[in-house]
Amino acid sequence: MDADLDLLLIAVYCTVDDLLPTKAANARRRVTDQEVITLCIAQAMLDCRSDEQFLAVARHRLVHLFPALPERSAFHKRRLRLSAVIEALIAEFARHSPGFYDELVLVDSTPVECARSVETTRRSALGDAADYGYCASHSRFFWGFRLHALFALDGTPRALALTSPKIDEKTVCLQLVARCERQPGQVLIVVGDKNFCGRQFEADLAALDATMHRPRRKDERAADRTSRRSASASNRSSSPPKTSSASNATAPASCTNCASAWRAASPHSPPRSRSTTASAAPAARWPATPPDPAAQLI
Repeated sequence: MDADLDLLLIAVYCTVDDLLPTKAANARRRVTDQEVITLCIAQAMLDCRSDEQFLAVARHRLVHLFPALPERSAFHKRRLRLSAVIEALIAEFARHSPGFYDELVLVDSTPVECARSVETTRRSALGDAADYGYCASHSRFFWGFRLHALFALDGTPRALALTSPKIDEKTVCLQLVARCERQPGQVLIVVGDKNFCGRQFEADLAALDATMHRPRRKDERAADRTSRRSASASNRSSSPPKTSSASNATAPASCTNCASAWRAASPHSPPRSRSTTASAAPAARWPATPPDPAAQLI
């Protein structure tokens, strides 16, 4: 399939036009709901975060597909009014994707910052819903929301939730897994970061026919090392010594007998190994009393 923006927008417009019910004609409205939804998808594909910037680009880039474009304020109001319809259409498009019924999904969350100054947070209309939270990846506090998402490996959205940043992400993860559509009897494998931990959380996840896979935390690695050391120590204490076999038991005795016989036959003592103690080495190398020089001359 060709990666063409015009072809994608045409396919989206035809699908939306087939799914949405037919409304009564409005002489004052030149742009239909199907066109507004298609423009929203075009804005996301062109990565234009500002409505004013997107409409300026659409007048040159999409003029052959949309002869009439709404104003910025009208486009914003129509998009807010169609937010529930857009969410339902996203679920419908995702249902036709190959990764919608995949058993392996990824869970993560990202901060959605709405304001930075204190005066803006006081005058904002989102003051009743937004709150302060901490972002560990950016190491800073923010004011706004946190977007939690459950995606398949190919990028298909399975469940989305926009919540307060003070709500625990493990609680939201359980709600997303419960909302995730799957085939009957399918066990969901969820992959997340190291913050999705806890015995109660894993038990609640198992009750929803899902398992969590995440990297180990530092405290869990230390506990695993301690358990491995104790296990190896218990294995060493329970295993028999190496000298318990017949060959190892007879070897030291035969070597001792050979060494004693060699010392008795040889007038000189054999050289001692380095494993002997420091106190025994001078006694074996030098006599107890020094020799008499006069006796040596005779």
